[in-house]
Amino acid sequence: MLPMAGRAPAPERADAVRNRRRILAAAEAVAARDGFAGLTVDAVARTAGVGVGTVYRRFTDRTGLLLALRHDRELELQRAILTGPPPLGPGSPARDRIRAFLHALVDRVDMQRELLLSVEAGLAGAAGRRSPAVSVHHTHLAMLIREARPDADAHYLAAALLAAVSPVTIDRHQRERGATLAEVKAGVDDLLTGITPRALP
Repeated sequence: MLPMAGRAPAPERADAVRNRRRILAAAEAVAARDGFAGLTVDAVARTAGVGVGTVYRRFTDRTGLLLALRHDRELELQRAILTGPPPLGPGSPARDRIRAFLHALVDRVDMQRELLLSVEAGLAGAAGRRSPAVSVHHTHLAMLIREARPDADAHYLAAALLAAVSPVTIDRHQRERGATLAEVKAGVDDLLTGITPRALP
């Protein structure tokens, strides 16, 4: 079973849930107005009508707030992986699912570029801090690779493929090379057939 990113160990109190939703709704409003790059804890607290300390206690810092916004979008992708139609969901050969999953990550960067890049920038400045979603993606991809190529180093290949579709990698490639979304996906397909002559048959 694929672990859901950031799954809470226990149900939250109703008031805590309401507080979280209120702050995240405020964060969405601030991002819509100022962009995710311009999102600050102070602005979110003012918009939510709560003290800055309340936001920090709930989310630790700005990066924690961005991770929470990413988490809610991430759950939609994970539901599609677990119970959605094939090839992203169960029911297709492992290779087809790998391709569908990587393409879905490319599409997600296209749709959520500013948020994902802001998260990556925040994590880059925090040594040892990692998004729970990355671990989930790696686990899922490694599981599919092991199914397709039992003799391969599934952990390494999963990490290499995820690096190729990271928000930073895709954004840089599109900005510096002018690549279209279709060209990025074509590059992903080339990786799947060109890692080694026997890779992911």
